Amino acid sequence: MERRSLRAARLATFTYFVLNGTLLGMWIVQIPSIERRVGISHAVLGGFLLLLGAGAFVGMRAAGPAADRLGTRTVVPASAALCSAALVLPGLATGPWTLAVALAVLGFGNGCLDVSMNAHAVEVEKAYGRPVMSAFHATFSVGGVLAALAGAATAGWSWSPAATLGTAAVLGLVVSGCAAPGLLPSRTAPAADGDGGAGPGGPGTGGAAPARIWFLAVLALLIMLCEGVANDWSVLHLRTVLGASDSAAAFAYGAFAAAMTVGRLLADRVSARFGPAAILRYGAAVAALGLSAAALSPWIPLALAGWGLFGAGLSGCVPQLFSAAGHADDSAAGANVSRVAGLGYLGMLAGPALIGWLTHLVPLNLAFFLPVACCVAAVAAAGVLRPQLSMP
Repeated sequence: MERRSLRAARLATFTYFVLNGTLLGMWIVQIPSIERRVGISHAVLGGFLLLLGAGAFVGMRAAGPAADRLGTRTVVPASAALCSAALVLPGLATGPWTLAVALAVLGFGNGCLDVSMNAHAVEVEKAYGRPVMSAFHATFSVGGVLAALAGAATAGWSWSPAATLGTAAVLGLVVSGCAAPGLLPSRTAPAADGDGGAGPGGPGTGGAAPARIWFLAVLALLIMLCEGVANDWSVLHLRTVLGASDSAAAFAYGAFAAAMTVGRLLADRVSARFGPAAILRYGAAVAALGLSAAALSPWIPLALAGWGLFGAGLSGCVPQLFSAAGHADDSAAGANVSRVAGLGYLGMLAGPALIGWLTHLVPLNLAFFLPVACCVAAVAAAGVLRPQLSMP
């Protein structure tokens, strides 16, 4: 493959990761305005967010096999266009039921884009012959920053949620189409065997995936459970346990997110030198140490440092798992990524809820030892990534 075409494919993949982060972020920054507009309580909104997650899970499960059958060059732009168009729906919602449907559709589009762009990222990584997956995940966070800046600007201009999300949707559709020519050419799935299948777990059979794929999926669940805990509980930890002000408490998530972004930008080079198993083993160990320090610290600065270490440790773990799943079987790369991403996404949804339940039994800071245990389990199981990726 020409080096120029490969660089174009990598740039296109970066574009779709940034786009996904931006689209999801645009919805997030509009949540308070939309909640007031449709007149629902925080409790009802929480239930609707589960619909968003359910839609994403269904989209992930659908997009993986579709990418294997039709090729990521077809599925990625289509998923990006669907996610972009669906973004305007929450802004147009006039009541609880219309918002519920809008979030389910948006979640479906987001899930399709998430899995298909990761499947294409695996193809780009194979073509490069070295790890590049973590950098793609880092640019997803860049999209969130862009969304925050755009949301702040449109709020200052007194734009309505419909105008803000509608504009973002149109721009998303434009970007979806413009980036598509840079994607790698679609590969044809292997022909069916004599029994009419494509082999165990292949796209033509819908058969069971190898046990190793489900093991990777369980590890993704454990790691993404930890990420979900940081997203939803880090700020509340500093505010309620350590008595920090609202502004100081916000730095807990800021430290986590910033460390995760920087870590993902560096993880590819570390993985190329030491291997993906080392990223998972030592990253999860650092994460366990960081969260333990945050949970036990009586001082705000040490707690902030702990949350930062937690983000740095987790930063490279999930990309290694996605990459390993995609490299396991060329004919079912999309389906395997969807299995790992789907179960991981369930972990991200379940983690915050489990912590909330545990707070009925133990103090919040002690409840954090559940994700610490998840990190320890990942350390013990990191050997599943020990064989190096098979790349051309």
